[in-house]
Amino acid sequence: MKQNHPPLIEFRNLTVIKGLTKKVLDSINLTINIGENVAIIGPNGSGKSSLIKTITREYYPVSTVPDMVCRIWGQEVWNIFDLRYLLGIVSDDLMKDCFRKISVRNTILSGFFSSIGLYRHNITKDMQDKVDYLLDFLDIEHLSNRNMTELSSGESKKVLIARALVHDPKALVLDEPTNSLDLRALHHFQQTLRKIAGSGINVVMVTHHLQDIIPEINRVILLKEGRIFRDGIKEDILTDNNISMLFEVNTQVVKRDGYYYAWV
Repeated sequence: MKQNHPPLIEFRNLTVIKGLTKKVLDSINLTINIGENVAIIGPNGSGKSSLIKTITREYYPVSTVPDMVCRIWGQEVWNIFDLRYLLGIVSDDLMKDCFRKISVRNTILSGFFSSIGLYRHNITKDMQDKVDYLLDFLDIEHLSNRNMTELSSGESKKVLIARALVHDPKALVLDEPTNSLDLRALHHFQQTLRKIAGSGINVVMVTHHLQDIIPEINRVILLKEGRIFRDGIKEDILTDNNISMLFEVNTQVVKRDGYYYAWV
């Protein structure tokens, strides 16, 4: 029997102010349903990271805006620790926090407790088995006993993805996931995301690089100056005209083997 689920993310008239007056998000209307893989694209300063921080409850919208809705999985109020069962988060901030002399295995295990490292936590066999599964699933078993300080950027991001997946979340949310990756690491990272999307986990990616958009992503949202500039099917949104207006430079968009590239 088909089950009806609430939207994964539902924002209406959502405005976020940073400091006293600066609107980092302005009247955002956004719904992301289960089963949608989405890329959110915009230039630096467009509000992409603010949108992620609103999703993860690090930022809160202005509550006095009329008809404002800010729901995750149908709920407006969440304990931030409970959100980890719904959303797996990978960000540069987390990567910096995890750059310590902690083993890969313990870094992944720490995802069960939303900690950085382990501190007298009770580790069960089920947790260990889950880590073994994720190490195998993401092809990083060989890194298990190495410290996070010894890894490349690409290896570290795979480890943080494993950490984010320990609770079997509905969606994996990635904030600028390919920063600092070389071409080889980018290729391997793309293949990892394709594997995750193919397993049934939603991928919600924030980026300013078109080539980050894996073929499994079917919807693209363009964000500019804190507002949604375009939103729709990938093929309709990733056009020369839309991308040129978004980044304010004449751009040619090329599609090759399911991936998109922008040329100035």
